[in-house]
Amino acid sequence: MSDGRKSNGGHSTKGFAGRKPKADEQQLIERLSPLEDTAYKALGDGLKEGQSWAVKLFLEYRYGKPKQQIENTNTHNFADGFDVIKNLYATKAQDEME
Repeated sequence: MSDGRKSNGGHSTKGFAGRKPKADEQQLIERLSPLEDTAYKALGDGLKEGQSWAVKLFLEYRYGKPKQQIENTNTHNFADGFDVIKNLYATKAQDEME
Protein backbone atom coordinates (compact mmCIF):
# COMPACT_ATOMS: atom_id res chain seq x y z
CA MET A 1 0.00 0.00 0.00
CA SER A 2 1.45 3.31 -1.03
CA ASP A 3 -0.20 5.33 1.76
CA GLY A 4 1.75 3.58 4.54
CA ARG A 5 -1.14 1.78 6.23
CA LYS A 6 0.68 -1.53 6.04
CA SER A 7 3.50 -0.31 8.28
CA ASN A 8 1.53 1.87 10.69
CA GLY A 9 1.89 -0.55 13.63
CA GLY A 10 -1.78 -1.47 13.79
CA HIS A 11 -2.91 -4.94 14.73
CA SER A 12 -5.54 -7.15 13.23
CA THR A 13 -8.53 -8.04 15.37
CA LYS A 14 -9.41 -10.99 13.17
CA GLY A 15 -10.22 -13.91 15.44
CA PHE A 16 -10.22 -11.72 18.57
CA ALA A 17 -13.30 -9.56 18.13
CA GLY A 18 -16.67 -10.37 19.62
CA ARG A 19 -17.74 -12.58 22.49
CA LYS A 20 -15.65 -15.57 23.50
CA PRO A 21 -17.14 -18.97 22.63
CA LYS A 22 -19.51 -20.50 25.16
CA ALA A 23 -17.13 -23.47 25.57
CA ASP A 24 -14.34 -21.14 26.74
CA GLU A 25 -16.70 -19.53 29.24
CA GLN A 26 -17.75 -22.94 30.56
CA GLN A 27 -14.10 -24.02 30.98
CA LEU A 28 -13.39 -20.89 33.00
CA ILE A 29 -16.39 -21.54 35.24
CA GLU A 30 -15.23 -25.12 35.83
CA ARG A 31 -11.70 -23.96 36.68
CA LEU A 32 -12.96 -21.35 39.15
CA SER A 33 -15.65 -23.49 40.81
CA PRO A 34 -13.27 -25.08 43.36
CA LEU A 35 -12.35 -21.57 44.55
CA GLU A 36 -15.96 -20.59 45.22
CA ASP A 37 -15.84 -21.44 48.95
CA THR A 38 -12.59 -19.48 49.31
CA ALA A 39 -14.14 -16.45 47.62
CA TYR A 40 -17.21 -16.52 49.87
CA LYS A 41 -14.98 -16.85 52.94
CA ALA A 42 -12.84 -13.89 51.85
CA LEU A 43 -15.97 -11.80 51.28
CA GLY A 44 -17.37 -12.82 54.67
CA ASP A 45 -14.06 -11.97 56.38
CA GLY A 46 -14.00 -8.61 54.64
CA LEU A 47 -17.55 -7.87 55.78
CA LYS A 48 -16.76 -8.84 59.37
CA GLU A 49 -13.70 -6.57 59.36
CA GLY A 50 -15.72 -3.71 57.90
CA GLN A 51 -13.69 -3.54 54.70
CA SER A 52 -15.34 -0.98 52.42
CA TRP A 53 -14.68 -3.01 49.24
CA ALA A 54 -16.50 -6.00 50.74
CA VAL A 55 -19.48 -3.96 51.88
CA LYS A 56 -19.74 -2.26 48.47
CA LEU A 57 -19.48 -5.57 46.60
CA PHE A 58 -22.05 -7.27 48.82
CA LEU A 59 -24.59 -4.44 48.59
CA GLU A 60 -24.20 -4.03 44.82
CA TYR A 61 -24.82 -7.72 44.19
CA ARG A 62 -27.53 -8.02 46.84
CA TYR A 63 -29.56 -4.92 46.02
CA GLY A 64 -28.11 -3.68 42.72
CA LYS A 65 -26.33 -0.45 42.00
CA PRO A 66 -28.38 2.69 42.58
CA LYS A 67 -29.51 4.53 39.48
CA GLN A 68 -27.15 7.29 38.47
CA GLN A 69 -28.86 10.64 38.66
CA ILE A 70 -27.48 13.63 36.83
CA GLU A 71 -28.31 16.97 38.37
CA ASN A 72 -29.25 19.54 35.78
CA THR A 73 -28.23 22.98 36.99
CA ASN A 74 -28.57 24.77 33.67
CA THR A 75 -29.97 28.23 34.30
CA HIS A 76 -29.68 29.49 30.74
CA ASN A 77 -32.93 30.65 29.26
CA PHE A 78 -33.06 29.97 25.53
CA ALA A 79 -35.78 32.57 24.98
CA ASP A 80 -33.32 35.37 25.89
CA GLY A 81 -31.39 34.92 22.66
CA PHE A 82 -34.51 34.82 20.52
CA ASP A 83 -35.77 38.23 21.60
CA VAL A 84 -33.25 39.91 19.31
CA ILE A 85 -34.40 37.85 16.34
CA LYS A 86 -38.06 38.38 17.21
CA ASN A 87 -37.59 42.15 17.43
CA LEU A 88 -35.67 42.17 14.14
CA TYR A 89 -38.52 40.43 12.31
CA ALA A 90 -41.13 42.59 14.02
CA THR A 91 -39.29 45.74 12.90
CA LYS A 92 -38.94 44.38 9.35
CA ALA A 93 -42.64 43.51 9.23
CA GLN A 94 -43.58 47.03 10.42
CA ASP A 95 -41.33 48.60 7.78
CA GLU A 96 -43.02 46.55 5.07
CA MET A 97 -46.49 47.61 6.25
CA GLU A 98 -45.65 51.29 6.06
